Amino acid sequence: MSAPSYTRRDTLAVHGGQSPDPATGARAVPIYQTAAFVFPDTETAASLFNLERTGHV
Repeated sequence: MSAPSYTRRDTLAVHGGQSPDPATGARAVPIYQTAAFVFPDTETAASLFNLERTGHV
C-alpha cells in the first residue's frame, strides 16, 4: 500500500499559500474565540446591543 497523498484539491485550497508559523509550528491559521469586543464609544456599543446597526457584540 502506498503512502496517502495530502495534495488533493480541497486540501490545497484550504492550506495553499500558508507557511507554518515559525514560533509555534502551527500549520493552519488559528481560530480565535472571544467573548469581549472593544467599542470606540458608548453610542456605538448601545446601537450594536440594540440591533440598530450590524456588527459584533
